[in-house]
Amino acid sequence: MSQEQEQDPSKNKILASLLNQARERFYPGLELVKMPLGEVLYSPDKQINHVYFPTTAIVSLLNVMESGASAEIAVVGNEGIVGISLFMGGETTSSWAVVQSEGYAYRLSGRLLKKEFFRAEKLQRLLLRYTQSLITQMAQTASCNRHHTVDQQLCRWLLLSLDRLPSNELRMTQELIANMLGVRREGVTEAAGHLQKAGLIQYSRGKITVIDRKGLEERVCECYQVVKRETDRLMKDNEVD
Repeated sequence: MSQEQEQDPSKNKILASLLNQARERFYPGLELVKMPLGEVLYSPDKQINHVYFPTTAIVSLLNVMESGASAEIAVVGNEGIVGISLFMGGETTSSWAVVQSEGYAYRLSGRLLKKEFFRAEKLQRLLLRYTQSLITQMAQTASCNRHHTVDQQLCRWLLLSLDRLPSNELRMTQELIANMLGVRREGVTEAAGHLQKAGLIQYSRGKITVIDRKGLEERVCECYQVVKRETDRLMKDNEVD
């Protein structure tokens, strides 16, 4: 069975929360799309026409400066939805949405999402609670980037990515990680070397394999747990019919 054939909407936690009637309204409008590494889903000030529910892909939300420097403000994987501006009323965004880890997602037209958002109170509550968890992640990322070491930031980034992937492997160059964290490539090289020397990861040719997740959790700053606890709290028991 191919990777595409193995996909199912219920692999995304928001879509999995939809029960009988909600699924009947939602699922026919879903389109399975492949998400190649580096694909730009949204760019600043461009009209957003679709939302994405990742299943095996991870999408980075990035701020890019006039100088070209960038920094990741949040990641979205199988726990969430990309395109919250649509139901928040903004229609556009000032950030970029770029595929960080290739995989698949389900795409839905913005028109259908807004129709369901305003008609179904439970769905509205679910999406707003997810938005709150995303805001928490953005705020904690800003604090982490300001106050914690590159080693700790890399641990946080790895753990957040692992929570959204079906395996313990990530395909990502050090240059891309540096762009995500908003630090110099040399800083990522040094931090990855520390983690590899400690026996926590193995890095080679753009592939990172986590071999000691518990060790990463012991080394990471409090930011990872703050985001995880809040997301788990907000997204618990949110079935929609």
